[in-house]
Amino acid sequence: MKKLLLAAVVGLFAFSVTAQNFGAGLSVGLPVGDAGDIATFNITADVNYLWNVSDDFDAGVSVGFSHNFGDEVSGIEFDDVQFLPIAGRASFNASEDLFIGADLGYAVGINDGNDGGFLWAPRVGYGVSDTVDIVLSYNNVSLDGGTWSNINLGINFGL
Repeated sequence: MKKLLLAAVVGLFAFSVTAQNFGAGLSVGLPVGDAGDIATFNITADVNYLWNVSDDFDAGVSVGFSHNFGDEVSGIEFDDVQFLPIAGRASFNASEDLFIGADLGYAVGINDGNDGGFLWAPRVGYGVSDTVDIVLSYNNVSLDGGTWSNINLGINFGL
């Protein structure tokens, strides 16, 4: 039984090494909803690692850094807000150039007083080449007593 388990683990590892996709992305966005009241602009960078589950479906993990620039409202200066999103990522290839997907996970709050929260981020992308995608996403973090949301437009590079 131990030999069978070891063979299965080695086979799974060999599959993951040959069927992997590394990516890195950079996006800019506008805070909306509750976030739009106290922030002006968002910039997010992430890296991801995806496995080819089938010809049309990829799944994996993503980690990044999201920085939201605070606004001044009625003479009150709001601090910048940062998150470290850690998520599972799924992506379905609707056509050769178009994909839809989502991230689900947790966004760790980085700045003082930010506890973070559950993250969900639907996304749609268009492949402009074999290694470059243009991606539109809606990122939402459920916070205690509110939400933090951004609409982002970015570029993802396959590595």
